[in-house]
Amino acid sequence: MAKIRLDKLLAHSGIGTRKQVKKFIRKGLVTVNGKAVRDAGTIVDTKHDEIFIGNEKVKYRDLIYIMMNKPKDVITSTYDPAERTVIDLLPPELTAVDPFPVGRLDKDTEGLLLITNDGELAHQLLSPKKNVVKKYYAQIQGIVDENDVKAFKEGIILEDGYKTLPAGLEILRAADVSEVYVYLKEGKYHQIKRMFKMLDKQVVYLKRIAMGSLILDERLKPGEWRELTEEEVSSLKTSIICDADPSTV
Repeated sequence: MAKIRLDKLLAHSGIGTRKQVKKFIRKGLVTVNGKAVRDAGTIVDTKHDEIFIGNEKVKYRDLIYIMMNKPKDVITSTYDPAERTVIDLLPPELTAVDPFPVGRLDKDTEGLLLITNDGELAHQLLSPKKNVVKKYYAQIQGIVDENDVKAFKEGIILEDGYKTLPAGLEILRAADVSEVYVYLKEGKYHQIKRMFKMLDKQVVYLKRIAMGSLILDERLKPGEWRELTEEEVSSLKTSIICDADPSTV
């Protein structure tokens, strides 16, 4: 985005609400290329114009990319009047640019969540046709065996008649409570829980640990976040065009 209204740019930069920044502009506190501007509707060029509020230069970013370790009991939504959302965990300067979660994690599921305002990237990452593999760690009530691995690879018919795409299931530990990795390239509602339910097993803990090339930073405690590095963003975009088959991972 190169050209944008001045008040919108300031609001998206975390300076304040649209109403607040209009007051700043009317008071002559905002300068564009060294000249005070009092019209909130002034169109500015984010690539070339220098914008100051007082003595502080305004730094505008069109796109943001955030990695969050989503905690339990927080919903994957941009707004909910009754529940705490993942967006509520971010500071105002980031929520000002209208970020949204890419895909969803259930309320009781933890782990990697990408939050961005890059709609094109989000669409690409969530499209099953792009083969972007999502990796999960899960604890399963019941002994997981090779028959379950085969069922995941072939696709499982869920209770509503939908047959899942081929998925990967890696057994880490087979016991009364088994530990596994699950690899998906789609994300239907409660999909992993529903897949195991059709195999007469129950998911007791679920955590997403990777999406494409993006791996959860284990230094992030539940509820913590950080912005992606340029290298991570570039690698993630590259992973969209991969041709991996999650059933063979």
